[in-house]
Amino acid sequence: MISDGMAEVLRSLHRGGADDAAQACTRALGAEGVALSLLVGAKRSAEPLWCHPELSARFEELQFTLGEGPASDAVRTGAPVVEPDLARVRPDRWPALLPAARELGVHGVCCFPLGIGAIRIGVLTVLCDGDRRLSQQQYTDATALTAVLTGALLNGDRRNGDGGVPGLGMALEPPSVLRRAVVHQATGMVSVQLDVSMEEALLHLRAHAYGGERPLGEVAADVVARRLRFGNDFDDDMSGPYSPDGGKG
Repeated sequence: MISDGMAEVLRSLHRGGADDAAQACTRALGAEGVALSLLVGAKRSAEPLWCHPELSARFEELQFTLGEGPASDAVRTGAPVVEPDLARVRPDRWPALLPAARELGVHGVCCFPLGIGAIRIGVLTVLCDGDRRLSQQQYTDATALTAVLTGALLNGDRRNGDGGVPGLGMALEPPSVLRRAVVHQATGMVSVQLDVSMEEALLHLRAHAYGGERPLGEVAADVVARRLRFGNDFDDDMSGPYSPDGGKG
């Protein structure tokens, strides 16, 4: 059974009464942080919708910049990825993410995919607290929250049924300006500059961000603003783990 705290959060969400859904869910789960990302666009990239606190937002950006981590694994497999102690994860599983997560102060992460069957619509990321454990109650609450969010998104929930009061869907309204849009635009520009596929262009962007220890969004913004150009006159560092040859060349 779900906890009383999570039951109250879900009731509040259905009534449209949660002013900060991410904070309410973080508190109910007893977690260090919670982030909800939706898969948008043709490439199904993760677009952050809820993040609390700032650490969660920074970890979501880290996963997106590096292109690896528990969230992408959860989306790919359709199964929860539960790693409450990142110190126990094999170094070769997420070679770039693990040291960066430690530096960020993230001890453990559990990711729950949103979807039914082969349909994937998002992922709920829960940052575990310092004791690096996930209780059965926390797991039960997180899966219940995931199920409710999945149902609301798939059903297009926008009202609570009385015709006037916002329902859960209002808390799930996609942002009017997608944060990742600049990355998609920059990927297209780099694809033209280097005459490569969109997939390889994104690898170039990620390699540059990784080499400069910068968020991918910042690098993409520089490309779109024409402060940064990839081409023969640009010494692009493609020796990172996300280079086309895997960093071997």
